[in-house]
Amino acid sequence: MTQLTPLNEELLVETSPKTKSKTDAPEQFREMIEKGATQSKEAFEKMSAATSQAADVMKNCCSTAVKGAQDYNNKLIEFTQANTKAAFDFAQRMSGVKSPSEFVELSTELSQQQFATLTEQTKQLAALVQQVTLATAAPFKTGFTKASDWS
Repeated sequence: MTQLTPLNEELLVETSPKTKSKTDAPEQFREMIEKGATQSKEAFEKMSAATSQAADVMKNCCSTAVKGAQDYNNKLIEFTQANTKAAFDFAQRMSGVKSPSEFVELSTELSQQQFATLTEQTKQLAALVQQVTLATAAPFKTGFTKASDWS
């Protein structure tokens, strides 16, 4: 009776000494080694491709994040310049104030303008952050989807 003994999930080795000669054992061992080497090579190639893909995804995400941070900083600088100009204009207009009522009127006008400006600037910055976050996360989502397809 021939008996098959599991060596691993895919390989079965016949272990009946009656049906196999001494010269068959080295042949079986060689075939088993070759099959294991082939499987190892295939696994290595898959892992190498997955690693390369992951590196590309990380590179794209980092590049997108850096560009987003630069855009955000540029927008902050733009807002700072506009707000500084508005403050100097206000100071210049305040230097010409002749009465307390004119001072209150000018101060109220500036407060309303600043509130509207800051509200708009905050909306723009929030939209920019959302855009950058989505653009940075998109390659991760795509990369993870592809990685799960390789399994």
